[in-house]
Amino acid sequence: MLTTIDSGTIVSNRDKQDLAAAFRQAFRSHPAGIAIVSANSDNGPVALTVSSLISLSATPPTVAFSLSSTSSASPRIMRADTIVIHFVRHKDIPLAQLCATSGSERFGEGIAWARLETGEPRYTDIDTWFRARISRTFCVEDATLVVAEMLEAGGSTFPAINPGLSAVYMDRQWHGLLPPAEQATGEVK
Repeated sequence: MLTTIDSGTIVSNRDKQDLAAAFRQAFRSHPAGIAIVSANSDNGPVALTVSSLISLSATPPTVAFSLSSTSSASPRIMRADTIVIHFVRHKDIPLAQLCATSGSERFGEGIAWARLETGEPRYTDIDTWFRARISRTFCVEDATLVVAEMLEAGGSTFPAINPGLSAVYMDRQWHGLLPPAEQATGEVK
């Protein structure tokens, strides 16, 4: 049963197909930051791209993200005690796309990465990263919510906030952000 109110439609929980369609459409137009999560697993280094990273607490610094049960990398990430969370900027989108592609070689020739002293793989071209310990996981339908406490901040410098350098994932596409004055020309200053 659908109920129309003013300019929008409210979808009743009784019609789960309509509710699921409305949910998917809403999230397609909801931009999300991009991160790459990497870990050392029993089969070597593993990485995947997430657009679900959220901040939970600043003290202690704690984040959460979701992993799909359909990803072959998810169980390997969840078996790791510690992970590296890389904050993707516009220049890093090609690497994020690689880590989001099923079956891709994420640590192959031509990919800049190294192991931290603690053993986790880290992409060396990404400026902002954190080493974290997985503290909790929660299974929710066909996904797992992972909670991780930050242990170490990395990077030689933390870049100044510049929307032109930022990246988001929206409507199944990768986007850079431009400040309003630069949107008309498409040029990043």
